[in-house]
Amino acid sequence: MEKIPSFSKNHDLIEPGLYECGENHGVTTWDLRFKKPNAGDYIEQKALHTIEHIGATILRNGRYKDGIIYFGPMGCRTGFYLLTYGSNHAQVLEMLKDCFKRAQEFTEIPGSRREECGNYSEHDLEGAKRECAAYAAVLEKL
Repeated sequence: MEKIPSFSKNHDLIEPGLYECGENHGVTTWDLRFKKPNAGDYIEQKALHTIEHIGATILRNGRYKDGIIYFGPMGCRTGFYLLTYGSNHAQVLEMLKDCFKRAQEFTEIPGSRREECGNYSEHDLEGAKRECAAYAAVLEKL
């Protein structure tokens, strides 16, 4: 089998930031890298799950909601993927800065009741807020 593009990148050279991975059928994949790969510091699973809920809620209700295809975690727990339609780098950066700033305002986790979530007991709002604040600081430097 052919190696997929994301496995062809040297992950030891990736730093926290925002990366455009490519476009396929008009859909752009974005790498929202919260943590340096293979550095021993990973997003805790409960916080990762909560960021997924908060991020998806904010992005799918925001200014560019019609162009949001998907927001979800990387299995390696170093960040998230965002798939968009019709958004450029400046727009994505703007929406992400807004998203992770607004994440600090949440007092409840959206979609975290048993009937709404397949693993409703695995969440960490405070941990998610810490990770979002740290990533927001990374985005401000871009």
